[in-house]
Amino acid sequence: MTHNIYPWQEPAWQQLQQLRGRLPHALLFHGAQGIGKADFLEAYAKSLLCESVRPDGHACGACVSCGWFEQGSHPDYRRVRPEALEDEAPGEGEEGEDGKKSKTKNPSREIKIEQIRALADFMNISTHRQGLRVVVLYPAEALNTPASNALLKTLEEPPPGSVFLLASHSLDRVLPTILSRCRKFALPLPEAAQALAWLEEQGLADADGWLREQGGAPLAALEASAAGSREDLDVLLAFLARPSVEGALKGADKLSKAPLAVLVAWQQRWLYDVAAVKLAGRVRYYPRYHKELAALASTVHTANLMRAVKAANERRAVAEHPLSPKLFIEDMLLDYTACCA
Repeated sequence: MTHNIYPWQEPAWQQLQQLRGRLPHALLFHGAQGIGKADFLEAYAKSLLCESVRPDGHACGACVSCGWFEQGSHPDYRRVRPEALEDEAPGEGEEGEDGKKSKTKNPSREIKIEQIRALADFMNISTHRQGLRVVVLYPAEALNTPASNALLKTLEEPPPGSVFLLASHSLDRVLPTILSRCRKFALPLPEAAQALAWLEEQGLADADGWLREQGGAPLAALEASAAGSREDLDVLLAFLARPSVEGALKGADKLSKAPLAVLVAWQQRWLYDVAAVKLAGRVRYYPRYHKELAALASTVHTANLMRAVKAANERRAVAEHPLSPKLFIEDMLLDYTACCA
């Protein structure tokens, strides 16, 4: 198991090294999903525990501490993430992990209070190598309310020599009191040319198309291509291009097993493109649908478009916990149809 950062993360890594002399007790790394935040955190955690750090700030990979870290058995390191991520292949928020298979039928997508309480003994014993103890936690927005409150107590009075490294795709979904106790560190999207070059090195065909559709996030593009998720995307975009009540009902049936948060994100990008075409004649995410976007932009009223954008934003916040996935999708598509009528 290796813990390397991606080429587009080098500037952020160099900037981060300036904090080593005055390291805060909690760092919250934030940025778009699919850019490699989890791998970045793992690499930084390894470097903080390394006993012979290289001049560039990376772990040496040869000391006892690095050996333990590579084996996933470092006694001064803990990783906290939702049970559901233990089943997922490398990808954003969970990339670079040799995940353990979950034993539950429906593993939780939340970080629970029991996981935070389990840190108590770890936080209150002496370190094994007389260095730091490091906790990596992601995504921070997966903390449920009891877990957030429990973590907050620890962040308010952190034990000496402890460092928390958190990551978030969406700061507005993290408890404000937790945000206030963390030093925030932004991890930006890579430049398009750099992301494309990396994807082409991975052998991805139509890298530009996949990258655009995933909002410029290269790991999300690679994961989407591997999962073959364009079929669901094409079903959704075909409906969004020509909305109708009948199409909404049929589309909801076809998309009933697709991840809801992903569907909402795709719709949000579509609405962004409609607005961009309407205001500036440009398409960012779906250039292959330029003709359909232009036709829709010429007819939809701006107030209705803004209402659709607001509704999509609200749905994104609750997409992980719907009462009925199919009804959630039906409501989303019917509401969009009404906005575009």
